[in-house]
Amino acid sequence: MVEKRQFPHHLIREIFEQPDGLRRTIEPRVDAARGLVQLEDVKIAPEELRALRRISIVASGTSRHAGMTGQYMIQELAEVHVDVDYASEFEYRNPKIGPADLSIFITQSGETADTTASLREAKQKGSRTIAISNVVGSTIAREADGVIYTHAGPEISIASTKAFTGQMACLFLFAVYLAQIRGTISATEAKRYLAELLALPGKTEQILATADQCEQLAERYHRVEDFMFLGRAVHYPVAMDGALKLKEISYIHAEGYPTGEAKHGPNALIDYRLPLVMIATCDAGDPGSVLRYERNVSNMEGFKKQGGTIIAVATEGDTRVPALANHTVFVPKAPELLSPILEIVPLQLFAYYVAAKRGLDVDKPRNLVKAVTME
Repeated sequence: MVEKRQFPHHLIREIFEQPDGLRRTIEPRVDAARGLVQLEDVKIAPEELRALRRISIVASGTSRHAGMTGQYMIQELAEVHVDVDYASEFEYRNPKIGPADLSIFITQSGETADTTASLREAKQKGSRTIAISNVVGSTIAREADGVIYTHAGPEISIASTKAFTGQMACLFLFAVYLAQIRGTISATEAKRYLAELLALPGKTEQILATADQCEQLAERYHRVEDFMFLGRAVHYPVAMDGALKLKEISYIHAEGYPTGEAKHGPNALIDYRLPLVMIATCDAGDPGSVLRYERNVSNMEGFKKQGGTIIAVATEGDTRVPALANHTVFVPKAPELLSPILEIVPLQLFAYYVAAKRGLDVDKPRNLVKAVTME
């Protein structure tokens, strides 16, 4: 059993261990001087990776949310079509995969039953396979053609935090690795992205230094029974996982939704009684990110007219979002594809402090287990 040290629970300790976990995930695999990613355990020939037709990412729960961010990373950098599946649903759609395809399976424990079953089906259909796992020598790591270990360290609390940020970092490393093999990213771009990736642990430490702000928000909102989390594009999976963390450990009903879908039904729920947690960051150097940001600002204006209460996650230096939101938590500037790794940290802290203030067992939520070994 890993010691809690000065922390009251394993979960908050694991949240604070994320900078070191990210360093272990990233630094050994990056040759910063040459701008190269080295993934020695991905034992698939470069010529096969260059010829890929499609990638399927298969996972459950928080690992699936990591896979959703990976979809954006891989499609943007390596220019390969990516599907994301629930592991528990993968077999039911009779996936049309074969030797020209790659399937990536993500599981913290490496023993998740439905993910392991999906891996075996993919292999039976001839697909090449890669596992992303936190446990060395786990079933899925042994059976896949290649493996990328997160090296996040033991995760005791049932709700996944440091494994999640490690999984997203692994997916970004693989996206750059694949892009370099396929020639879809320049050496200059690769160096820039990898420098930003190496800076993430330090930026995560900056966020953790402001944990008291998340605790103050939890003090104000821990008696609320419903939340809606909203995000666009690569930030939608962050909204999904923020909602999942809150419902897992505090037993509060929370929904994660694409911001643009709010007008297709959820708008009917929005009033002063339903706090909205909005991912509203912006990478000013990315035209797509700027467009998304402008749409978020417009959405916030509409939600305020409906009487909505908004808790926003925004980029340091932003003045427009704080003018609209009731509360704003800032994260450091980062490229669009890397910002989810930072955005999730304040949402993890908020969920933890809400559950703790409700007097719940945050490490062992009812009816949940760490490794789901039965389908």
